[in-house]
Amino acid sequence: MVHHEGMDLGLKDRVYVVTGGGRGLGLAAARELVAEGARTVITSRNEKDAAAAAAGLGGNAVGVGADNADPETPERLIAAAREHFGRFDGLLISVGGPPAGLIGDISDEQWRSAFDSVFLGAVRLARAAVQELSEGGVVGLVLSSSVHEPITNLAISNGLRPGLAGFAKSLATEVGPRGIRVLGLSPGRIDTDRVRELDAMSGDPEAARASSTAGIPLGRYGAPEEFGRAAAFFLSPAASYLTGVVIPVDGGMRRGF
Repeated sequence: MVHHEGMDLGLKDRVYVVTGGGRGLGLAAARELVAEGARTVITSRNEKDAAAAAAGLGGNAVGVGADNADPETPERLIAAAREHFGRFDGLLISVGGPPAGLIGDISDEQWRSAFDSVFLGAVRLARAAVQELSEGGVVGLVLSSSVHEPITNLAISNGLRPGLAGFAKSLATEVGPRGIRVLGLSPGRIDTDRVRELDAMSGDPEAARASSTAGIPLGRYGAPEEFGRAAAFFLSPAASYLTGVVIPVDGGMRRGF
């Protein structure tokens, strides 16, 4: 039988920073990037978590403790990529979901804290990255299906994520002439710890999952590696003509175009 290599994503020896890479969607993306030959700097707020996650990916990943809300984080992460792997080709910004809750229950302090980590942290990271990237570089933002349609009980996400999608579109337009791409990934129900926590909040996780699944044409939650493979492709040179878009990775859940 002839061995078919398939499409080469062009990721070999490219170096990506993946924030929130200690678990969940960030880790799933980092794992697929490494599997395709890239090297990654993965971050988590807890340095031990980052180091453990990186160790699980072998010698082509290094873990760094970093908080996206810290203004010094972007410079540190880009420096870490260059120091460990000698180059910097792209950034995937993944921020853990902000606290759940209805608008009446959310304090100014919660809004401000979420804004600093989810919104301003992502803006700073993307801004720093595009200053340091050259042609062929890419910035990806892990957003949420709340970009397209509000999710019950996730008012903070509903308020901040669509704004980040608008920011990503603006940045894509500004840096496109330099050959740098910017795009968003909007996961639906991917089977991560975070989504299980959200399902559990209803008091009946099985019923919550069944109800969500009923709205997904593929009839199931996504596996983290399915999200990870999508992220690896969109961050790769194989997707070189895709920019300024927010791609739903949701099993068909979103009904709009």
